[in-house]
Amino acid sequence: MADQIRVGVMWGSLRKESMNGKLAKFVGRQISGLGDVVIAEIDLADLDLPMFSEDIEGLPASVVELKDWMIACDAFIVASPEYNGSMSGALKNAIDWASVGRDGDEPLACFKGKVSGLLASSPGAIGGLQGLVHVRQVLMRLQMMVVPAQYALGGGHEAFDDAGDMKDAKKAEMAVNVGQEMARVCRALKA
Repeated sequence: MADQIRVGVMWGSLRKESMNGKLAKFVGRQISGLGDVVIAEIDLADLDLPMFSEDIEGLPASVVELKDWMIACDAFIVASPEYNGSMSGALKNAIDWASVGRDGDEPLACFKGKVSGLLASSPGAIGGLQGLVHVRQVLMRLQMMVVPAQYALGGGHEAFDDAGDMKDAKKAEMAVNVGQEMARVCRALKA
């Protein structure tokens, strides 16, 4: 349907039990109940993207898959762990590959005019908040609209039950607010 919002859910961790993956998927599940939101998840670990290098001729199949997925999305929920005060290398690598031009695509087709909401999680008290500064900066540089609302979940290693739901209702509300705000802005832009 033309009035649906296709939201890509991605996380910048390659770990199987990633706190950021759990957080992104939780928010995706919650906003999928909004009626007009369709969720599409992608796991960077499954793509096995090569390290970005301009010496690689042609786009690897995994990069084509990533680009096609991103182009098909209207908006994104992006969760990134904080590594050394910045975003994860896996997420930066995916962004770098997605920004490469391809015949037939508009420049920055994966990013330009799309909306993103940012999340982070870590065992620490501030939940990876510092890394979101860099994620925001890079995505805005690529002409993506990043909503002001963001959420960093401290104590992420203890925040989820076995079903993948957040245990603390207030923290869950703050996380879901990011997804709702992203959907609201995307809806307004599509109108």
